[in-house]
Amino acid sequence: MSQDNLSIFGELIASKLRDPAMDRFENLRKGNHKAPALQDLQSRLRGLDPETREIARRCVVSAVDSAIHDFLFSLQERGFKNRPIAVLVDGENIADSSDGLHGEIFGKDGWFAKFSAYGESPDVA
Repeated sequence: MSQDNLSIFGELIASKLRDPAMDRFENLRKGNHKAPALQDLQSRLRGLDPETREIARRCVVSAVDSAIHDFLFSLQERGFKNRPIAVLVDGENIADSSDGLHGEIFGKDGWFAKFSAYGESPDVA
């Protein structure tokens, strides 16, 4: 499989999964949502002091990144509940071109640094 296909998948993960989750948090923090069900949450976020809002943001990033990591690890393991699962790009299984999909998201050359509007997570663990 070509590195191009792996990068295409990485860009998809960063721009269509991670970034929308972070955009959602930022829009909640800014109070941009009009939905009545979100007004209390937005109000409470606005009421937090800046340090606490930053802690909340870091928690969201950590949770989202951890979920993506675990999902990619499952793809690398090629299955779930004894059922084969594969993601194909141009007909090729993306797990075949990586020695660990879950590691592709990290580092200065990782998918988050290269493709996410929010860059690499400062709290990698």
